[in-house]
Amino acid sequence: MRDLGAGFGYLMKGQRWVAQHGKQFGWSLLPGLITLVLYAAALVCLAIWGADFVGWATPFADDWSSPWGGLFRGLLTAVLFALALLLAVLTFTAVTLLIGQPFYESLSEQVDLAEGGHAPESGLPLWRDLWISARDSLRILIRACLWGLLLFALGFVPFVGQTVIPVLGFFVTGFFLSEELTSVALQRRGVQLRDRLALLRSRKGLAWGFGTPLAVAFLVPVVAVFLMPGAVAGATLMVRDMQGDLAGPAPTDNQHPASGDDGADETTRGLTA
Repeated sequence: MRDLGAGFGYLMKGQRWVAQHGKQFGWSLLPGLITLVLYAAALVCLAIWGADFVGWATPFADDWSSPWGGLFRGLLTAVLFALALLLAVLTFTAVTLLIGQPFYESLSEQVDLAEGGHAPESGLPLWRDLWISARDSLRILIRACLWGLLLFALGFVPFVGQTVIPVLGFFVTGFFLSEELTSVALQRRGVQLRDRLALLRSRKGLAWGFGTPLAVAFLVPVVAVFLMPGAVAGATLMVRDMQGDLAGPAPTDNQHPASGDDGADETTRGLTA
């Protein structure tokens, strides 16, 4: 329970941090706005043509007697839209982080500089950082979709599917949101996806306390846009404390490997010790 409260505390600290640094907050809204417009357009298209798509995909129901054909296709259309909404919630953070990689990386660096006097750097070119971010986000998306399909199937279990499963779904989504958001700071520290997941699994309460309220809030897309900068800042603060980062002068190149397996392993050993 203590970790749950601490995770929520980091979320609030991040929102306060960006509120006190208006310039970083303003620029960091752009990726979320772009993603919101893209997702809204996709959902509108699905709402307009979803029924036609279901009708095309179920020709075997053409000869069903009324009202069974219409009810069956109506149910499938509702399920399709519900799955699209779930996918939108699960992927909004990943897509926004991918679009806004330079913005959020700069924001995370500013948090590190303000809190500790130096900001770890991956030492990789931007295109390489973008590739790693896209690759890792795809891996997380696959995991999230598998969980989403499992929870969707369990949703048909009487009583449990209408009570326990929705709550469990928010916690699962919250964990993956925490992974995506902490990846900005951890990727700069050379921590690989496998080690990031292991780190968060060792502090599930912290990850749930941070990500689950976001999962609930992100159901409202406009809210997600305005919470994203603070979420990135809060995730950076959480990573700093999980790593035990201390204030002090920036390390020299010899003290802080910018890239390479040795540097990544050194960081990973510090995280998992």
